[in-house]
Amino acid sequence: MAGEDAAAKGPNKQTAPSASGMTRREALLQLLRVGSVAVGAAGAAFWLSERSKRPIAGQAEQAQRDHRIVSDAQWPQITVIQGGEPRALAAQAFENLGGIGRFIGRQDVVVLKPNMAWDRTPEQAANTNPELVAEVVRQCWQAGARRVIVTDVSCNEPRRCFLRSGIQAAARAEGAEVILPDADRFREVELGGVVLKNWPVFAPFLEADKIINLPIAKHHALTGATLGMKNWYGILGGERNRLHQQIHQSLADLAGFMLPTLTLLDCYRVLVRNGPTGGNPEDVALKKTLIAGTDPVAIDAYAAKAYWDLDAERLPYLQMAAARGLGTPDFASLHVKISQIA
Repeated sequence: MAGEDAAAKGPNKQTAPSASGMTRREALLQLLRVGSVAVGAAGAAFWLSERSKRPIAGQAEQAQRDHRIVSDAQWPQITVIQGGEPRALAAQAFENLGGIGRFIGRQDVVVLKPNMAWDRTPEQAANTNPELVAEVVRQCWQAGARRVIVTDVSCNEPRRCFLRSGIQAAARAEGAEVILPDADRFREVELGGVVLKNWPVFAPFLEADKIINLPIAKHHALTGATLGMKNWYGILGGERNRLHQQIHQSLADLAGFMLPTLTLLDCYRVLVRNGPTGGNPEDVALKKTLIAGTDPVAIDAYAAKAYWDLDAERLPYLQMAAARGLGTPDFASLHVKISQIA
């Protein structure tokens, strides 16, 4: 598929200037900023908050969902693939990270969590690319999964979001179960957070053996960017808009509760302005990129800095998540593997 450049790892190499005078961190950022093609000129109410039944207080489950695999030093924590179509990007990501069999075992129940929040088309880049989702479904079956479920708790009306995003059709074409949010399938869970304590969570996310996070990189009016950890809002019912009052703490709380097997951040099309809902094609940049890996903090930090020039210090949730041992915002300190698809 692709030629590749495996970035060196280790503390002595992460800050040393390259022959071109750039540090390793600067080189990684330059990769995302320059390796792209621009497209164009360069408050909905939450559906579920009005329709869901809040589970009875006092029946909360007490359980963190930790779906992580054992780390292995021979494989990178992050891989960046550029230049291909979404299916090819995903296939190369799994190859770079050690293969789908490293993450998904035979008979696993796997839940894929794309962003299907908005009544938008793929070209508007408000939802995860449907072809990326389809390829991940295919890979999970190839690994021997028992069930592959695709679901989200949408912001706009779910049936329209699932349909218009293209994800429902693409996932079903590969044999996945696509589950619409059902008001009767939320369970009260003790999330163990500072802000997020007892909260209704959609049951499929509580019953999975493995969970793959499939967010899309977008601008966000409150945080500057919405990336991997913000995608976990889509596991919750109730009045999620209340969480925006303490958004960074709520994001860190969610990240500490739902620990994914793998994150694949869709940067094929990036909504660089007027997110998270978008709508105007001129706000979309065609990057043809996928950032994948096992460190969700580093993935968010990398994309936020590259696309919106947001340092980790300006995104307190990254610091909070790092303090909980969930990853590092210092993406340049990790083993990063880069591939280019011709």
